[in-house]
Amino acid sequence: MTIRFFFDGTDFRLSHQRKISQWLQKVAARENRKTGALCYVFVSDRRILELNRQFLHHDDYTDIITFDNSTEKEISGEMYISIDTVRKNAKRYRTGFDNELLRVMVHGILHLCGYNDKTTRERQVMRAMEDDSLLLLPDKSTF
Repeated sequence: MTIRFFFDGTDFRLSHQRKISQWLQKVAARENRKTGALCYVFVSDRRILELNRQFLHHDDYTDIITFDNSTEKEISGEMYISIDTVRKNAKRYRTGFDNELLRVMVHGILHLCGYNDKTTRERQVMRAMEDDSLLLLPDKSTF
């Protein structure tokens, strides 16, 4: 499995990439999923809005857009994360930026594993899975 991190139009840089990659691998393994190429691209609100309009025909900001390239045998995909929206949501939900970012990152993996968040019930299940996944972090104080 390869997890790669890119930064497009933002001065944000992800610390502890290796630890985060190992954690994401653990989450996928817990779901009995083999992992292929996973790509995280950290972008601005402006860029996420462009992607949302172009590919999803939505005219709003979001924290993550996940493009699923999975096959029957393994999960693969590209996940675009708006650092601006993650910062806003961290304040809105009264949590730390790092916690909100990790939640959004695992949210993308869970989508690739087949979880959805369109209905109220799906959102509840997704949130519970995010919470469980965050518990798999070895030591959040090092992130």
